[in-house]
Parts: sequence; structure tokens; C-alpha cells
Amino acid sequence: MRKSIASYLMLTVTICILLFVSFSSNEKIDLSKYSTAGLELNYTVSQDHSIKDDALASKDLNKPITPILGKSFVGFKEALAFKESRGDYFVVNTLGYLGKYQFGAETLKLIGIHNPSLFLKTPELQEKAFVANTQRNKWILRRDIKNFVGKKLNGILITESGILAAAHLAGAGSVKNYLRSYGIDNFEDSYGANIEYYMKKFSGYDTSSITANKRAKAI
Repeated sequence: MRKSIASYLMLTVTICILLFVSFSSNEKIDLSKYSTAGLELNYTVSQDHSIKDDALASKDLNKPITPILGKSFVGFKEALAFKESRGDYFVVNTLGYLGKYQFGAETLKLIGIHNPSLFLKTPELQEKAFVANTQRNKWILRRDIKNFVGKKLNGILITESGILAAAHLAGAGSVKNYLRSYGIDNFEDSYGANIEYYMKKFSGYDTSSITANKRAKAI
């Protein structure tokens, strides 16, 4: 036991002396002598078995991970896309509507797209088409937005985003009819979705970044 204590004391004294000499010396240390060249630096860290393999991963690999977008414009378009197609760029429904936002061929022509096949294969173009169509609808409905936003029809608070979402579903003309009939003329599509449902579901998003543009084009 004494021998062990003496060894530790000797080691401590030696270290102190070396540190003193090192700090008191003005001699510069040549770091070039200390190099990792030629050494194998590939290391393998063993797995921590207390962490499950899927702890940080989505259990459904086919389910996209999306951030919380709130009531932003991106939140608006992604929520609408999920309602239309569950966000699938490449889907065609039974009525022939195309892509993530379910555009009809005639609507695409209005915003400069004349090749539906190319449109379906090009996600970037679909995003541009959504913005262009929304800009166009905002221009067509500009007076109705001014006159009806903030009012209630059939118990539904009218907002700009609700109007634009309904226009995406039914067309700007049908939304005009709904608003100007004070909620009597409620268009419904072949799947049972109607203007009032879209007005309510997509109410209160920030669409102020969309500028009204009569001649908006995706291409």
C-alpha cells in the first residue's frame, strides 16, 4: 500500500515538473512532428442498444415528414393539396383531373399549359400552376373579396383564403354566384365537395403574398 502511494506521489511530482518546464520555456514546439499521415482513421462506434432503431425515424417510410406550416401561404397550398390528392403530384382521378392540386385540362390552358402529360410529370410546373391560377382567381374575385371578407354567410366567416380555395374547387364564377346570392347558390362537385365546405375548411390562411393578376401564367 505504501509503495503504491509513493508511486502516485512520484508521478504527480514528475508531472508538475514537466508542466513547469513546458510553460516556462520560450522554445516553440514544432507541431509538424506530430502528424496523422499514414494512420488509419476509420473508426466504428458500437450501437447504443438503449436506443430503438426507429426512435428518430418515421415508422411509415412512405409517409412524408412535413413541418408545421400554420396559417402561412405554404400551409394553405399544402392543406389544399392534401384535400385534393393527399399531396400526390402524379395522380389522375376518375374524372381526369391531374396532379397534386387536381387541375382540369381547360384550366391549365388558361394559365398557359397545353401539355397535360408534361404537367403531370413536372412537380415544379404544378407548383407554378397553383400560384398562377390563384393569382388569376384573386383578380377575378377582387371586388367580391373586398365586399364580403369579414362577413358571415350561413354561419361561415368569409375570408380571402376561403374564397380562393373555393375558387380552386369550383371556379371563380361559381364562387361569385355563391357570394352574390348570399349563400344560396352553393356549387357541389361530383365527389360531394361544395363551396361552403371549402370556405370553412380553408378559412383564415394568409394569402396576402398572392397578387391579383389577370394574365397570370405558369409558363
